[in-house]
Amino acid sequence: MIHVEGLEYTYTGADRRTLGGIGFTVEDREVFGFLGPSGSGKSTTQKVLIGLLDDYRGQAKVFDREVREWGSDLYERIGVAAETPNLYQKLTGRENLELFASLYGGAVRDPDELLDRVGLADAVDRRVGTYSKGMQMRLNFVRAIVHDPELVFLDEPTAGIDPGYARAMKDVIEDIRTDGGTVFLATHDMTVADQVCDRVAFIVDGQLALIDAPRTLKLEYGEPTVRVEYRIDGTAEAREFSLADLDTDDEFRGLLREGRIETIHTEEATLEDVFIEVTGEALT
Repeated sequence: MIHVEGLEYTYTGADRRTLGGIGFTVEDREVFGFLGPSGSGKSTTQKVLIGLLDDYRGQAKVFDREVREWGSDLYERIGVAAETPNLYQKLTGRENLELFASLYGGAVRDPDELLDRVGLADAVDRRVGTYSKGMQMRLNFVRAIVHDPELVFLDEPTAGIDPGYARAMKDVIEDIRTDGGTVFLATHDMTVADQVCDRVAFIVDGQLALIDAPRTLKLEYGEPTVRVEYRIDGTAEAREFSLADLDTDDEFRGLLREGRIETIHTEEATLEDVFIEVTGEALT
């Protein structure tokens, strides 16, 4: 779906490159996370891939065709939800979706069904100018998929959204993949990426540091330990034990025999832990 090789980009007047020769591929029916802090090059990469920046160097192909060679027909096949919603404030939620749906030549999805999926069923006939930021983010999200595109670009889609509604949006992302679509997700929210992405790429200062599946990364960089919480004379205690020799650890076996254990769970690195370890950068 996407093939990038040696991609470079420098904004006019900038003293350094925003993208320094990156390369990656996104497969059909994959949710691909593009992860990094603000200013790392996430949005610039996405702008190149959706045709907003055509003065790049290197290769940037979508649907096996160089992006700069595409015309307006590209937008029949892709959907884009930018980080900042761009909606008509005097129109209602339904009217916004119906307007954008009318711009496409093919079949479109039912606006009411999409609005219901992201918790906007009660606000479909309200002017968007009365929506909160989170509501506008949700409307912006479904606007990107109203024409049922093959490839969807999402830039920080859950920013400023309540956890319950964010869960609904993540469910829609998973449905897109199940139905045969592909998603390019640019974000600094490692929890969202961990939950929905098949693979993730870490980008810092315009360079890719790592690409792999979230589970693979967490297992590789995490410590194989279990954390045990127990009580001694009414006082809560906790200790970590090596998972490798847990069955022969006398202290752990003693806690089991005495029945003092309250909880046991394995310890693994979070995706954010891995990012910091690999890149030395915090996600801000």
